[in-house]
Amino acid sequence: MRDVFITGVGAALPGPAVGSDAMEAHLGLIGGRPSALGRRALRWNGIETRHYALTPDGRATHSNAGLCAQAVTEALDAAGGRAGALSLLAAATTQGDLLVPGHASMVHGELADSGVGPVELASFQSVCASSLMAAKAAWLGVASGEHALAAACAGEFSSRWFRPAFYEGTALVDAKGRLALEAEFLRWTLSDGAGAAVMAAEPARGGLSLRVDWLELTSLAHSFDPCMWAGATSADRHDPTAGWAMPGPGMAYAEGRIALLQDFALLKRMIRAWIGAYLERVDRGRIRPEEVDHLLCHYSARSLREEIVGLLRQTAAMIPEERWFNNLAQCGNTGSASIWIMLKGLLDTGRVTPGQRILCIVPESGRGMVGFMHLTAVQS
Repeated sequence: MRDVFITGVGAALPGPAVGSDAMEAHLGLIGGRPSALGRRALRWNGIETRHYALTPDGRATHSNAGLCAQAVTEALDAAGGRAGALSLLAAATTQGDLLVPGHASMVHGELADSGVGPVELASFQSVCASSLMAAKAAWLGVASGEHALAAACAGEFSSRWFRPAFYEGTALVDAKGRLALEAEFLRWTLSDGAGAAVMAAEPARGGLSLRVDWLELTSLAHSFDPCMWAGATSADRHDPTAGWAMPGPGMAYAEGRIALLQDFALLKRMIRAWIGAYLERVDRGRIRPEEVDHLLCHYSARSLREEIVGLLRQTAAMIPEERWFNNLAQCGNTGSASIWIMLKGLLDTGRVTPGQRILCIVPESGRGMVGFMHLTAVQS
């Protein structure tokens, strides 16, 4: 196995930044009335601005695949513009533009005019940690010697799920016109965007690269029911056959099965499992907190960060908060794309210097998963 280096990172955030005061008007009022929960949700998640690939009248300005293609193109440019040398494209998302074909095929199609030719593809569909699934495929492809240049990308177009028509007339809205909590919070938290990284067997010439030291993912689905899901009600999400028992999509919609939902009580319990996976790696020396110069930890809300910090402070494994970097408040929660958008944001600050170590942590609430990626900055 040979060394692998991230030689370029790209990000794509659609449209102008949308402030908190304009967010609900942009997505549309459910039942024509403002949300009773919205302000509380914004205080909880700490997001100040976010981006949407929809105009206020519901017109799409981008596709998920198109955003990913923009991010890949930017990453290739940062890596020296060798689009024709790309031979592996690994793409991740929570929900692609189409049910079929795979997301990577759609991204590849959007790259048709960028100089990217025939490539091997890998599609990964999960929630936030799918980004590191794609990253691992790209890393191993280059490390094995099978590919000289690979790209990993991840993108989300969550806002199309948050238009009022997804909820109105369904069991998710009560007699007073209030949206169920398991649907409402995600509407106030998730936003659109994409990110990408290019990996090569050699560091970039004359610039800073990031050596991928190791990358690991752990699923906790053996311990948890679905925590973030679409396609089932809260009551039957544990039964994978329930959604397909509906006589048609109309009834599935009426029962609220089409919407994206989250169980917040289960999410609170899952936090401890994520931290357990982190502490296990600290115990066996895989992660050395004192050696981490920059921590990029994905989280969906500021309040979750506070819970994570509170738990870690009770251990010897806390990485001082001054080493944490996050741009959730400015970019919103872009799900699987978040880690690449964060990494680009950190690199753009100019604070990363050769020899420094970066630890990326991506927990996922889908059915419980957490991924870790350890990087070392190197100068060619």
